Amino acid sequence: MMSDFIIKPINLDLYLSLQTTSEECVGRWITADSNPGYPCRVSLREAKVGERVLLTHYLHHNVHSPYRASGPIFIIEDAKPADLGVNEIPEVLKTRLISLRAYSAKGDMLSAKIAQGKSVRQTLSELFNHKEVDYVQLHNANPGCFSCEARRV
Repeated sequence: MMSDFIIKPINLDLYLSLQTTSEECVGRWITADSNPGYPCRVSLREAKVGERVLLTHYLHHNVHSPYRASGPIFIIEDAKPADLGVNEIPEVLKTRLISLRAYSAKGDMLSAKIAQGKSVRQTLSELFNHKEVDYVQLHNANPGCFSCEARRV
């Protein structure tokens, strides 16, 4: 039996606070010069060539555990939050090698896998088949940066 999940982008409130904070505090605005190359963590889509993108630091695993983690992310200017359905995989994940890291409710890593293309959906379902898995963080495997998080439905 496959377990259902939903993929969530980063919190919109965080994005809005970054928009109203000085650039020196959060990173810098750049212009996308290729596609793919600038995956937005709010809209979960690739930036189009010429779009303004915020390159900023993000604490994506804010837990009291040795697995606490942060890193760089891109956010397209005026991005609209992705609103995905159950078991839906955004295109931005289908075109990359993805690292999937499964965590317990305490923030400890329980398992990790690599998937690409259509296998991302199946790999997520398989990870959620383990009852102790509370959430899965997805990372772009080659650069290692955080992409989004999946939660059990």
